[in-house]
Amino acid sequence: MDPSEFTRAAEVFIDDAVESDLACPAYGAILPPKLFDQAIAWQRHCFHGGFAGVHWPAAYGGQGLDNEHYIRWSVACAERGVAPYANFQGFVLAGAAILNYGTEEQKQRFLAPTLAADITWCQLFSEPDSGSDLASLSTTAEPDGDRWRVTGQKVWSSTAQFSQWAILLARTDPTAAHHRGISFFLFDMAADGVEVRPLRQMTGESEFCEVFLDGAVVEPDGLLGPLHGGWGVAMSVLADERAGVASTRAGLKRQTASLRHSASAQQPAAFDRVYSLEADAAAIGHLFARVGGDSKLGPLSKLGLTELNTRITETELDLRGAGGMLVDAATEPFLYAPGMRVAGGTSEIQRNLVGERLLGLPREPRPGPPETGA
Repeated sequence: MDPSEFTRAAEVFIDDAVESDLACPAYGAILPPKLFDQAIAWQRHCFHGGFAGVHWPAAYGGQGLDNEHYIRWSVACAERGVAPYANFQGFVLAGAAILNYGTEEQKQRFLAPTLAADITWCQLFSEPDSGSDLASLSTTAEPDGDRWRVTGQKVWSSTAQFSQWAILLARTDPTAAHHRGISFFLFDMAADGVEVRPLRQMTGESEFCEVFLDGAVVEPDGLLGPLHGGWGVAMSVLADERAGVASTRAGLKRQTASLRHSASAQQPAAFDRVYSLEADAAAIGHLFARVGGDSKLGPLSKLGLTELNTRITETELDLRGAGGMLVDAATEPFLYAPGMRVAGGTSEIQRNLVGERLLGLPREPRPGPPETGA
């Protein structure tokens, strides 16, 4: 299909869904529990309407179009404040991993049900003792015949309380150094030995969970990619993607335009603040467009976007004046924004990476073994 013709069809489809209250509002990478049912219904509507996985092969439930069509779909959704899919962990992370590394049996089993929202995914990567150093994970997958038994603890796993499946990183060779000896698994959340505990946030929501694994079994067909080669699989699916760049730019433009409208009844100082945000949003949008050509820019773009979103939520409350002290639609984003300084690598870690990799500053001192007296 011609990209322009596809764009017009996508815009009509989204506009009709918004008009009929079928579309789910945009929410980023983390699906709020209160929107779960609406998001799943929207994903199914997109699937049956031919707008789910537009760039996935038709053999696996997609539309068989190219990445340009997917970018246009993502931008059309961002411009209208609509979620492009229900489950980031499934559509982007698990989906990309299975498409790139899965066996034919894994592709047939998981891809179409993921697009149809019959399977919801979560991500079991982060651990409480690993911090931002994901490669130091200690969850183990020990051989048990032709299966594995997984033991450990994961945390910050969004949507885990609703998910049927997970993508899981576990150490399969404890003798290997750091990121080596880690394998990537497709993990059944209904397995025995799995306990999910939602974590309550200051927004009142429980978007994140901690997950305890006590000898939970992974069947032989649960291994994705090479044994002990899971780090490469994980890094490939966590890399920035073009559609995310394009939709981020469109979403920022929509947010700042909304702020300008809110500032129209304020003093000139309010306009100055909003125009500053618009300029920064445009700069970050251009930075995102460059990330694909230089991986060293990833930490800078993540840091910039996190800080900009925090400033946007603060400005939106301030423009309400005294009304900003009341609970309304702007309250939850304001309370939520500080958490993004931790998610996906803390802002402190990002600043270290920018200083060391981009600016060439000396590396931060690493603690060594304690000195002993003579």
